[in-house]
Amino acid sequence: MNYIDRLYSSKFKYLIMMVFILLGGAISGISFNAFIMPHKLLSGGVSGIALIINYLTGISPGLLIFVINIPVFLLGYKFVDKEFIILSLIGMSSLSFFIDAFSFLRGMHIIDDIMLSSIYGGILNGIGMGIVFRNRASQGGIDIIAVIIKKYMSINIGSTSLTINFIIVTIASFIYGLKPALYTLITMYIASQVLDKVQQGFDIRKQVMIISDKEDEVVKEIIKRLHRGVTYLDGEGAFTGNKKRVIYCIVTLNQLAKLKQIVREIDSKAFMAVSNTAEVLGRGFSKRGV
Repeated sequence: MNYIDRLYSSKFKYLIMMVFILLGGAISGISFNAFIMPHKLLSGGVSGIALIINYLTGISPGLLIFVINIPVFLLGYKFVDKEFIILSLIGMSSLSFFIDAFSFLRGMHIIDDIMLSSIYGGILNGIGMGIVFRNRASQGGIDIIAVIIKKYMSINIGSTSLTINFIIVTIASFIYGLKPALYTLITMYIASQVLDKVQQGFDIRKQVMIISDKEDEVVKEIIKRLHRGVTYLDGEGAFTGNKKRVIYCIVTLNQLAKLKQIVREIDSKAFMAVSNTAEVLGRGFSKRGV
């Protein structure tokens, strides 16, 4: 268990989670005020609706986000676990607060280039949302709907948000024109990709399947040198009909090179398939997640 996981296992677990949720809200608030709103860019979901109303009326976007989220949270209360809803209420409230708290950044025009603002706005907002999601919360709105879809259909949160937001931005483009909508899509795509990376963690796990004539020796060295558990899967060659024991294990990215070396040393003719795995929970890996 690494330092971060030990921290989350401490008696201050919920306090630490709330601190990170507030941090995520602050980062997203900076993103909106420093990059998105100065260029009149749009956004998806509840925040997008709030921005449209703000541009038209001047009403506080933070207040609008809070009010519009009320029916969304009532829906989430019925389908999502209560802990997530409570933490998400903190996440949504922090976003509402920090969007208004950092409003002084809008007049500073930190970056005049709209393309750079689209890119960095997406990066910062994705980081903010990702931090919030890694702490079993959301910033309300489409996030809660995306979590419900993930729970019942196993579709990535970022992908669901991007699809729903695309529809919203398409409708909004008829009001503000095509150009800001296209730049907004860039921002939202980058944010969705960064969100998934932050949520999954940058300590990427790799799923590995190995077929070798010396499987016992390979497994022995994996356990000894990598300290990773290994599972045997029963396999059979379709052409030869020979029965094989397939070695299955999950390693971190920096352990993958060592694993390849182990296999090459023991059986240079071994077959190895490596693929990404989105999330790993259990002994030896993180116990956190939505």
